Amino acid sequence: MPVLSLSRILAHWAAIQPERVAVDHEGDQITWAALEARTNRLARAYADLGVKQDDFVTIALPNSLEFFEACFAAWKLGATPQPVSARLPKYERDQIVELGKPALVVGVADGEYAPTPSIPAGYTPDASLPDTELPEKTAASFKAMTSGGSTGRPKLIVSKLPAQWDTEMDFLEIRTQGSMLIPGPLYHNGPFMWATIALFKGASVAVTTRFDAEKTLELIDRMKLETAYMVPTMMRRIWALPEDVRARYDVSSLNALWHLAAPCPPWLKEAFIEWLGPEVIWELYGGTEGQGSTTIQGTEWLTHRGSVGRPVESCEMKIFGEDGQEVPTGEVGEVFLRPLAGQGSSYYYLGAEAKAIEGGWESLGDMGWMDADGYLYLTDRKSDMIIVGGANIYPAEIEAALDAFEGVRSSAVIGLPDEDMGSRLHAIIDMPKGDLDEAALTAHLRERLVTYKLPKSIELVRDPLRDDAGKTRRKALREARL
Repeated sequence: MPVLSLSRILAHWAAIQPERVAVDHEGDQITWAALEARTNRLARAYADLGVKQDDFVTIALPNSLEFFEACFAAWKLGATPQPVSARLPKYERDQIVELGKPALVVGVADGEYAPTPSIPAGYTPDASLPDTELPEKTAASFKAMTSGGSTGRPKLIVSKLPAQWDTEMDFLEIRTQGSMLIPGPLYHNGPFMWATIALFKGASVAVTTRFDAEKTLELIDRMKLETAYMVPTMMRRIWALPEDVRARYDVSSLNALWHLAAPCPPWLKEAFIEWLGPEVIWELYGGTEGQGSTTIQGTEWLTHRGSVGRPVESCEMKIFGEDGQEVPTGEVGEVFLRPLAGQGSSYYYLGAEAKAIEGGWESLGDMGWMDADGYLYLTDRKSDMIIVGGANIYPAEIEAALDAFEGVRSSAVIGLPDEDMGSRLHAIIDMPKGDLDEAALTAHLRERLVTYKLPKSIELVRDPLRDDAGKTRRKALREARL
């Protein structure tokens, strides 16, 4: 199988399909030949600014053609892209730049991080720079993603995978020279991985700035897209469209719709399986650190309803109790992963220390259980657990019940102080339209939840509680209400 340096991979595909679209950003398109030439020139401009082998290049750009050009320009110099949100507050971005010590910051005003050079969004390299091929260089790490830390300060998760790819390796159901839909923010690990790997395999990538349910269906129809990356929030918004609107678009080109990054309510997953077919729906559970993951296709899910799948071949997984001992099949505990290559073989942190228990097992902070067939079922995040009168309550179960109520777009359950019980359950419900019938909601919840899991107070909001990546920040919601 041909393993190519990422500094050469565009040239490989440009020679095979020069005039085919490489990236489509809301109708703004670039061909493989043009992407190869433009990133050669841009790489030379970055080199003139001081970018060298194995440097970090911080990329603070929104979803755009320019984002991909910045990444490939870095790879062509043997450097590592380090994406951050273009809307990140300066205070947080300053911490990331201080941590990563990049050679260049892309997407901010010139001089903002002097003496470290920076260039603004829309930067155009000098036209006199050649757009011919550069010497081959391969970064030791192909990405360095940002994550929040338990201390409240960000950390960098630096991949130990070198900047190279096997262009013919079967991966994520992405067909070689196929097509990919990315409606999520590229600075998040999931969209970044799905988008770049699709390009490594010669596939065309369609990316949007922000998610719009109907426009997403229109894009699948127009470009006959084959693979899609989504989070459950996106799926829920698509399903909330009137049935005649969904039926207006031909989405039969989809052969794989991946969802991840947040729990998917079983009713929603079932709806998509019935709509698109069980062989099309795929789910992945894992972390940016890449210690391991589970995957499951809709066909398997129907016989293991609620599971996130079995561990992939490159890792192993166990469930441990609070006493550090492995729990029996079917019992809930903390989920731990370990790559077969050993702890620390897939990543390292900047700004944090990896936490592991004896044997090199690491946790992503999730609680769950495994069945006799080795399928994993998640119950919730350990850190989000709420203790009410001595009972451990996990918000995800309550949120799944809330989300199934008509008109609810998203929800979050937090624990607020209670003099008697220690904590009380407070539900925040996002309903974009209409009034909330609390009596009907209570009746709905009583059908799904034991009494002690019923929220004691309910708050109605009109803004989404999950971001475009499907994430809910319960800690921030709780702090705001305290």
